[in-house]
Amino acid sequence: MRRAFTLIRRYSTALAAKEDTASPCSLEPLEIVEQLDRFIIGQAGAKRAVAIALRNRWRRHRVPDELRDEIHPKNMLMVGPTGVGKTEIARRVAKLTSAPFVKVECTKFTEVGFVGRDVDSIIDDLYRAASNSEKQKIREQNHEAVMERAKEHVLSKLCGPAELEGFRSKLEAGELDTTKVDVEVQIKNQNPQQRMSGSTGFISMEMLRPGGRSQTKRLPVPDAIHQWAEAEMEKLLDNDEVHRRAVQACEQDGIVVIDEIDKVVVSPDSRRGNTASDEGVQQDLLPLIEGTVVNTKYGGPICTDHVLFIASGAFHSVKPSDMIAELQGRLPIRVELQPLTQDDFYRILTEPSTNLISQHGEMLKTEGVTLKVEDAAIQEMAKVAFMANASIQNIGARRLHTVVERVLEEISFNAPDMEGQEVLITPELVRTNVGDILEAQDLRKYLI
Repeated sequence: MRRAFTLIRRYSTALAAKEDTASPCSLEPLEIVEQLDRFIIGQAGAKRAVAIALRNRWRRHRVPDELRDEIHPKNMLMVGPTGVGKTEIARRVAKLTSAPFVKVECTKFTEVGFVGRDVDSIIDDLYRAASNSEKQKIREQNHEAVMERAKEHVLSKLCGPAELEGFRSKLEAGELDTTKVDVEVQIKNQNPQQRMSGSTGFISMEMLRPGGRSQTKRLPVPDAIHQWAEAEMEKLLDNDEVHRRAVQACEQDGIVVIDEIDKVVVSPDSRRGNTASDEGVQQDLLPLIEGTVVNTKYGGPICTDHVLFIASGAFHSVKPSDMIAELQGRLPIRVELQPLTQDDFYRILTEPSTNLISQHGEMLKTEGVTLKVEDAAIQEMAKVAFMANASIQNIGARRLHTVVERVLEEISFNAPDMEGQEVLITPELVRTNVGDILEAQDLRKYLI
């Protein structure tokens, strides 16, 4: 059975390769790293590993057909403290590539037989992401043509052929916006559709009915154009074709990020009966990551042989070696992310174009307040964040949100009454506003 399914997939893969040999992400590794550098400070090793993995997807699309199915992605495990960029790297990768991408929290899953989600639902989520992406591509490719046809359809209801050009000019000038026209609107069934999954696509009870119910409405011209364009676009979103392309994208270019994987890892010293579900999740992940055929709810059978899996976790109370050996083997690329230093905090507040200080500056500008922050004040905020992480609990870059919010709290509150003013943030103001954070921690050592 598996052999027959593999042969079918090889045929469909070869067919898709002839249709389009382009991989969703054609950026070179250096370009990928440069894009990540715009938003993430440090962690060069993790960036390089992700860049190589993405580039290998592009390379695989260009090798000979007989070799393509033998090349499997090198799944990876990102290990590092919370707040150092693991999730952010995954989030930015999703924006860099147009491949089907899904990020899941490992804590949502339980072993088969326990209450909770099965790991197979990950591929369901991946298929839905791929299907939505394919539909969006079709919409973008056909938007202009559909809108032109919609305008022509509405104009044909407003005038005859002799007046067509004159009415078209009025339409473009907005002179017909208040004019109303009759449009036949399809009434959708409000009951949940009964869907059956299979390799041929979707089948719903609505499709099995001999005809749908329609209603004529009198709408303003802009609404009529929109209504008719949507009806035409739905015809283009052929379920069979969308299904085929979505399955192909999942199998050949899908990327799954499994976050918080350490939460289902149990230390050998603390194994108890109630940890069975956690280890069971690891067991259930094994075939998924190694490669298997998952019978999804809506997409039918999907093969995971060439899906790239990126697992990540802080591993505070457990070690990666506490994972079951088979799962460790299926995540051969291991990347260690480093804790953030005081200099890293300063760079986070200054280098990214969307840094916290710039965000607050733009938000205050909407109130007519100009925010100026001295470089020494930024250094002081970085110092406070680093010291708080060292003395309280290390939550990484997220500590900067606490510090910056505390520094700007009074200004943000009074901003509506400060229109036209310029506010200067100095090191002294930083120490005044956030000093109580560190003082409170100094007292903790005297508490029992």
